[in-house]
Amino acid sequence: MSSHTTETLSADTEKQDKQQAAALPPPPDADSLSDQYQVVLDPEDDPKNMSKVRRWIAVSVIGSAALCATFASSVASFTEEGLANDLHVSHEVTILSISLFVEGLGLGPLLVGPLSELYGRTIIYRASYFFFWAFTWPVAFAPNIAVFLVFRFVTGLCGSAFLSVAGGSVGDMFANFEVATPMAIYSVTPFIGPTVGPLIGGYDVSWRWTYRVLLMWQFAEFWLIVLLVPETYEPILLKWKARRLRKETGDDKYYAPLERQDKSVWRGILFSCYTPFQLLLYDRMALFLDIWNALILGIMYLTFQAFPIIFEGLHGFNVQSTGLSFLGIGIGMGIALLTQPWWNRHQREQTEKYNGSPPPETRLVMGKFGAVIVPLSLYWLAFTTYKHVHWIAPIIASIPFGTGVYFIFTSTFTYLVVAYRPIAASAMAANSAVRSTFAAAFPLFAGAMYHRLGTVGATALLAGLCTIMAPLPFIYYKIGARLRATSRFAAKS
Repeated sequence: MSSHTTETLSADTEKQDKQQAAALPPPPDADSLSDQYQVVLDPEDDPKNMSKVRRWIAVSVIGSAALCATFASSVASFTEEGLANDLHVSHEVTILSISLFVEGLGLGPLLVGPLSELYGRTIIYRASYFFFWAFTWPVAFAPNIAVFLVFRFVTGLCGSAFLSVAGGSVGDMFANFEVATPMAIYSVTPFIGPTVGPLIGGYDVSWRWTYRVLLMWQFAEFWLIVLLVPETYEPILLKWKARRLRKETGDDKYYAPLERQDKSVWRGILFSCYTPFQLLLYDRMALFLDIWNALILGIMYLTFQAFPIIFEGLHGFNVQSTGLSFLGIGIGMGIALLTQPWWNRHQREQTEKYNGSPPPETRLVMGKFGAVIVPLSLYWLAFTTYKHVHWIAPIIASIPFGTGVYFIFTSTFTYLVVAYRPIAASAMAANSAVRSTFAAAFPLFAGAMYHRLGTVGATALLAGLCTIMAPLPFIYYKIGARLRATSRFAAKS
């Protein structure tokens, strides 16, 4: 056989080998082998597939727990006189019982947010509420004002989980097309809580008994959480499933994505601490929305000092009757909640209009209504605080204030989550920190302001500040997309 023939056969053989190699499937790489052992949720494990009754029971418990936490903030406002007499301090010092608790509520999300991403929601709920209950004992039986104030701040920190993590649980249990109503019900409970506090705190009992009643409520809530609120955070559910499969099969290759992530608790806490403040420093849109929200919540907490001046000082109410005067704000929030089906329909129409992807600015429509209603209601309240005007007039004026508060907060919270989706948790933490700072500070100067300016002048001043901030949702509705396009944090259209 000639050398030329041999070379030809060799070339043909090599060509056939290449063709056969090309026809064979490629050898599996390490990643594809690893993916075979990555667990996924089965339909029966998905929280969205739980029975509707069970999901709504969980939402009810979560909402009532959030209501209890904010109730604890305002109930102190009607224990100040007894606290001052019993512990021998001035009235100004007792106001710190509200301010420190609210500041704890604002700072707590910076800690519990990262922890919930690593350990799940239910363990955070149970631990935080247990400590919320446990540390209320030193408050109820405080021997001196130092112990009382320190543990008021600590209980605020512990109760904050239901103002930051709980919204995620609601989102876990309901699909996008059905989440609006349960989320609205959960969202309103933290703002109804402060209006309920004076109703209970106004009863003529010892200030210590007020906190003993709170202890009973917290204890009941803790067991409701343990028994009725399931884990809903998908990465943790996958982690549990992977652990179960490894135990059942004896094969350690099964894993959940969370187990392959290099997450540090301290790095997560550090990130959750500095990112919200970066957002406030470098994003003016988020900053002004947070200041607007903070002003509204600050005014709401200021009423715990202002209403006693108006109704006890001018109309001769006793403490219990003054507590009932907060019903107007609560009724207003209830009325606003009844409008939620209309807002849901409006959002569906916007979704259809924009082919399934409406811009975040459509969420600000509700805020426009709130921006107009709140200052009008405060002007109404201001000019009905004259002594010769019947006491029912300012209470009626507080009803649209409650409605406007609901519209503003619901609109802004939803907008921040959607517009800053890549860092939604940090956006809400920044909002919480600024809101709580204002809510903690406003009660401290309320008495001096009302005594210096009078009930009309002081309330009109607050109305004027709200009037200055009122154009914000209208402006951002128009140019929000343009501002988001230049933001280093916001989601781009």
